[in-house]
Amino acid sequence: MKSLKILLSLILIFAAGCETSSQFNDEIPVRELTRSEKLIVASADNFALKIFKNIAESESGKNVFISPLSISMALGMTLNGADGTTYEAMQNTLSLSGLTQQEINESYQSLIELLTGIDSKVIMQIANSIWYRNTIPFKQDFIETNRKYFDASINPMNFSDPATINIINNWVKESTGGKIDKIVEQIDPATIMFLINAIYFKGTWKYQFDKNKTIDDVFKKETGETIACRMMNLENDFYLSSNDSFTVIDLPYGRGNFSMTILLPAKDKTINDVIGTLTDASWAGLINNLTKMKRQLYMPKFKLEYKINLNETLKSLGMGVAFEPFGANFKRLYDGLNNAYISNVEHKTFVDVNEEGTEAAAVTSVEIGVTSIRDDIIRLDRPFIFAIREKNSNCILFIGKLEDPSLQ
Repeated sequence: MKSLKILLSLILIFAAGCETSSQFNDEIPVRELTRSEKLIVASADNFALKIFKNIAESESGKNVFISPLSISMALGMTLNGADGTTYEAMQNTLSLSGLTQQEINESYQSLIELLTGIDSKVIMQIANSIWYRNTIPFKQDFIETNRKYFDASINPMNFSDPATINIINNWVKESTGGKIDKIVEQIDPATIMFLINAIYFKGTWKYQFDKNKTIDDVFKKETGETIACRMMNLENDFYLSSNDSFTVIDLPYGRGNFSMTILLPAKDKTINDVIGTLTDASWAGLINNLTKMKRQLYMPKFKLEYKINLNETLKSLGMGVAFEPFGANFKRLYDGLNNAYISNVEHKTFVDVNEEGTEAAAVTSVEIGVTSIRDDIIRLDRPFIFAIREKNSNCILFIGKLEDPSLQ
């Protein structure tokens, strides 16, 4: 709760100082965040950095790209069905402690409206859906709450029909601009529900790279190995900040509401050194200290597809009870003879960074099962961290690390 208060204070300071700060007044028309938006952004960013650090440290030397917002929303829908210690564990893991269920739902609803409507020059789409076995009775309040606050489409389905998998995956493909074509591989006889969030983002750089200036270059991995890459370059006024550990550069999309924020480690630091310093308070602090300076930027083109099963990650972050077949409590979701629990959390992402801008997509599926049914020049030529965020709220949409731009 202390970190939540710190970040809320920083958000308020940022909003109050927008008229005089050099950071954003030449880019975006800002508005004061609502109380609900401040609450959920603070919690979402805390969760974003927490889960990114956990995954990145376990994926040493590998590319990582996740959407904490997608994970948070899928689990946020699931939270409406949890009770008792399961609810508390999920609430703590999502950094939502201290908020009532009503505040949580209203906050997600408000954030969806903000993010999808703030910049007409950027495509930002958020879709939620619930797919459930049509022979199982679910709590109507759970269904209606997610329909109201998450705008979730509700789909009773015949889980025994092989066509159901295609129907779900077609929704995923459509909701991600065709970039992610499936999230469900099979339906276990013990599975009674899928809660799925999909996010699609497409933004053109406010200051685009000239394709004619993109050159063949090399990217140095932390192992010392060099690999070939296509390097874009652009000279422009950028928003920057730096310390002994890393340099921050912010690249705006569209009108400037959304941006890619890059953290390039100092030459004597590793990417894990930088990841270890990230907290919600330090993140807000570095964003608030950005200053406009002219620089020549070299940046590799890259395209990534990433997938991860989040079961062990979420257990390690404190949500283990939700995965226990006989220990989880989802009585607000399902009140049958068998016990409901989270059996699987799958996450897939896509990102394409080129001269025109960035296209990114994410899908998170929460599967519910039941027991017994079954300098002047900045060269991004070494591993770096990158995040896509919405500036007015400072909400982190996607975050990742690039360790090898040649890997597809």
